[in-house]
Amino acid sequence: MNFSCSKSNSPTQSPIKTHPVDTPVTIAKGADVSWVTEMEAKGIKFYDKTGTQKDLFVLLKSLGFNSIRLRAWVNPTDGYCNTADLLTKAIRAQKQGFKIMIDFHYSDYWADPGKQTKPAAWASLDFVTLTATLHDYTKSVMSTLKDNGIAPTWVQIGNETNDGMLWEEGRASKSMANFAALIKNGYAAVKEVSPATKVIIHISNGYDNGLFRWMFDGLKANGAKWDIIGMSLYPSKTNWSTLDAQCFTNMNDMVGRYSTPVMVVEVGMEAGAPAESKAFLSDIISKVKSVDSGSGLGVFYWEPESYNNWQGYALGAFDTTGKPTNALDAFAD
Repeated sequence: MNFSCSKSNSPTQSPIKTHPVDTPVTIAKGADVSWVTEMEAKGIKFYDKTGTQKDLFVLLKSLGFNSIRLRAWVNPTDGYCNTADLLTKAIRAQKQGFKIMIDFHYSDYWADPGKQTKPAAWASLDFVTLTATLHDYTKSVMSTLKDNGIAPTWVQIGNETNDGMLWEEGRASKSMANFAALIKNGYAAVKEVSPATKVIIHISNGYDNGLFRWMFDGLKANGAKWDIIGMSLYPSKTNWSTLDAQCFTNMNDMVGRYSTPVMVVEVGMEAGAPAESKAFLSDIISKVKSVDSGSGLGVFYWEPESYNNWQGYALGAFDTTGKPTNALDAFAD
């Protein structure tokens, strides 16, 4: 999640191709619910539309979700989103039959376009040791999951890495080669433990074709590997139609340019605008299903269970009484 994304240059429009109307397309309909254990520890509860209290994972399954995304922090001070907490949530998700995405931030706290801070324990490492440490940490988390019977369907190497990660050495605008080396080490670590897991590189502003071309041209030129291109999209209730159209054009360009599938791994809109949010979600889900060659793989809502401005986040999809708003009906369609 990036709270300060601003619109940049719009991509050039290209012809829109769609699937025949009689061809059903199944995609991942997901939610990042990484806050859930912390919210529960603070006494926050979740309810279905009738007001009946429900376990969040059970509730999301009933709303049409089929996938869960969980962030991984290296050594957070409060413990939430560390490997143990990640495992607890992954086990709960798997018990409900969800596919699982792991989102490695490679930080002790939030990583996004404005900050990619090294974990404190990695801060003084030289670059060769840093890449090896990233590999070993990734492999350790993946092995912990595997030892507990969990094989993630997808893994992100970095979160919203618009200018790389593990700054300054991994800042892409300073050294795309260094960023590519970090990606290579993360990719290798995932595949060593779980060869079938698909690796995602994720950047924000899914409407910004120029940003995506710069990043993936650079990574390709430096030998990085990825299986899926991931993007974020956080429109407002007034510009969502425009940004959806630009995102769709960008998705098709990514598929054609790099021959890899795409996925919208983060979306969100104002909690107080459920009608507009549902329209946005229905539209972006439809567009992902219509990406060329069936290469649109999914849409994930970022922390929909957040309500009452939890930690200052106002883009959840639950109302002030802890019940899902009509926005999430888009995932059941």
